[in-house]
Amino acid sequence: MAPPTIYYIRHGETDWNVAGRLQGRRNVPLNARGRAQASHCGDIMRELFAPSGRNSADLDYVSSPLGRARETMELVRATLGLSPNGYRLEPRLAEISFGDWEGFTIAQLHTRDPERIAAREHDKWHFVPPGGESYKIVSNRVSEWYDSLTRDTVAVAHGGTARGLLAHLGIAKPAAAPLVDIAQGVVYVFEGKQMVQYA
Repeated sequence: MAPPTIYYIRHGETDWNVAGRLQGRRNVPLNARGRAQASHCGDIMRELFAPSGRNSADLDYVSSPLGRARETMELVRATLGLSPNGYRLEPRLAEISFGDWEGFTIAQLHTRDPERIAAREHDKWHFVPPGGESYKIVSNRVSEWYDSLTRDTVAVAHGGTARGLLAHLGIAKPAAAPLVDIAQGVVYVFEGKQMVQYA
């Protein structure tokens, strides 16, 4: 039996994204552009389902518990004509934790914590920020979530969790996965070991 298809959406833009600040587990709301990106993803989903006549209500809907992902999910569902609140929260989809680094930019951390930043740049997959998580840890929890799926699913989460999934599915090697750009306003469709993006 083929594994379920995942329609994966990174949350819309926040002001911290614009400023280049590490968000991690911080609850930063979507900005106006982020809300427009979320609605656009709903439009993309409708276009993907139209040729087959698929009913969007038949899929499972899960979101990271962080506010920016939940807000994105609710806008996606509203655009699809579904009840905004008809989805589940999945803690394993929460963004990678940057611990004590959250709120800082990488440029600031080059000054504040140059040795650790150098270590991170040498091996992003295994590096653990102070009080945070490595991409390897994130991949382990995202893989548990993926392996629990029983039907096609719309998931709204984060760039870090997407990178963990890419490594788990073998789409990117672990060393390369943290470097993959996961854009906002895009729907990533995971079917087996393949990923296609729709913008």
